[in-house]
Amino acid sequence: MRDAIARSLLWVLAVLPWTRRTKPGRHSAEFLAEHSEPTRASPWSQPWNLPTKREAQELFRQQAETTLELNPTLERRRAAALATMGVDYPYTYEGAPFPASAFATAEVSV
Repeated sequence: MRDAIARSLLWVLAVLPWTRRTKPGRHSAEFLAEHSEPTRASPWSQPWNLPTKREAQELFRQQAETTLELNPTLERRRAAALATMGVDYPYTYEGAPFPASAFATAEVSV
């Protein structure tokens, strides 16, 4: 029953002149002609604009060097964590003012 009422109400609204659409519907030829997108060009018609093999190798080399620089940071954090527990960790790095042998456990007399 509701469907019949709704259909009749829509029919009455469609018949009345002041409720008619002023713009074309989404599926009409006029609307589609106004809103059609231009056809896209094939991606294969454009030249290759990604990095070359040598550029990619250089990029990977730089990333590897950055990764090597992160390892001392992790080692420093590990040394700091062990130091809070009272453990001497032989943390050294290039250009350190003291060698790893400086961390050798020596008995301290009190």
